[in-house]
Amino acid sequence: MTKPNFSAMSDKELRTYVLANKDDRDAFHIYCDRIYAKPGVKVTSMDQFEQLVREKEGINRFQVD
Repeated sequence: MTKPNFSAMSDKELRTYVLANKDDRDAFHIYCDRIYAKPGVKVTSMDQFEQLVREKEGINRFQVD
């Protein structure tokens, strides 16, 4: 199986890919590198990454269904 061209993906596309393919460490690290390049955000784990995504999308994880 061929890996997607991560450098051709937008940040949003890469984030979507990483969330859908949580075992793809290469994609995760590439996305983290992009995030590190932006001021003010430091991602150190997949859990933190998921939390940042939820916050960015405006989803409150404590919301009652």
